[in-house]
Amino acid sequence: MATAAAHQTARTHGSAGQEGDIDADDTYQRVFDATVAADERIEPRDWMPDAYRATLVRQIAQHAHSEIIGMQPEANWITRAPSLRRKAILMAKVQDEAGHGLYLYSAAETLGASREDLLDKLHTGRQKYSSIFNYPTLTWADVGAIGWLVDGAAITNQVPLCRCSYGPYARAMVRVCKEESFHQRQGYELLLALSRGTTEQHAMAQDAVDRWWWPSLMMFGPPDDESAHSAQSMAWKIKRHSNDELRRRFVDICVPQAESLGLTLPDPDLKWNEERGHYDFGPIDWTEFKEVLKGNGPCNEQRITQRKAAHDEGAWVRESAAAYAAKHSTRTGVEQA
Repeated sequence: MATAAAHQTARTHGSAGQEGDIDADDTYQRVFDATVAADERIEPRDWMPDAYRATLVRQIAQHAHSEIIGMQPEANWITRAPSLRRKAILMAKVQDEAGHGLYLYSAAETLGASREDLLDKLHTGRQKYSSIFNYPTLTWADVGAIGWLVDGAAITNQVPLCRCSYGPYARAMVRVCKEESFHQRQGYELLLALSRGTTEQHAMAQDAVDRWWWPSLMMFGPPDDESAHSAQSMAWKIKRHSNDELRRRFVDICVPQAESLGLTLPDPDLKWNEERGHYDFGPIDWTEFKEVLKGNGPCNEQRITQRKAAHDEGAWVRESAAAYAAKHSTRTGVEQA
């Protein structure tokens, strides 16, 4: 690669700007810019601008927090699943979400972030997670709606992240997206079974879709002209598409799927626009979105309270694992000596 030699130099110097060497800063910045422009990957030992690092830590942490908090709404239904098959599927899905959180916290750690610090920021409200997980799961059909809509929105947003300019994040997303794809199909299949079931089951499925549709559209973030980070993230190729572009793509995917399910999306303004080649859809209530982000959603307090309790109750497990690792490391060192 054209930038390989310069990258090797940058790796040995770390964040050169901290030493005040302007010429070195300029050289490393040019290498960084050329690497991003060439669609090559930035790796942990490569020099990177402080703002790029901070943006990645913020985004990856929010993503990791969302996976961990996102376990709660569906875990609530594990003991109430209508069959052993449904219970096994849901348990596997919740377990996958925990794994996704671990992959992402590990990716954040390659940027110098501390997992303990990230969790403390989550628990104290200094870092956010996706607004979608502050809504309640009122019926079994909500599990299907989350799989179809929420995980479907996640896939739409996350597949382009497999081409993110930061290597560890991009590689983590490959497995995450494969598993999220399964989750989306599982949710669709669950809703299909309900939709083709009894009148009551069909009504339950429709009610779930009615409640989850608009929050799912909000998952992509605010409109492009109100997004504080989107333009710079796209310039750095952390993101590949704008919020509105991803949202439009998601709507185009969901409309024919809803027709196949025999369910109606709760938007009277939803219609095909022949000139644009996309579906037009109604206005989103961004006031609701902002209120949820502020902590005023239906389940904000409940989600964080349960998360903090689980973290505190698991302290002995983390301490035991650390003690075992230290003991094993000492024993291995003695044997090798």
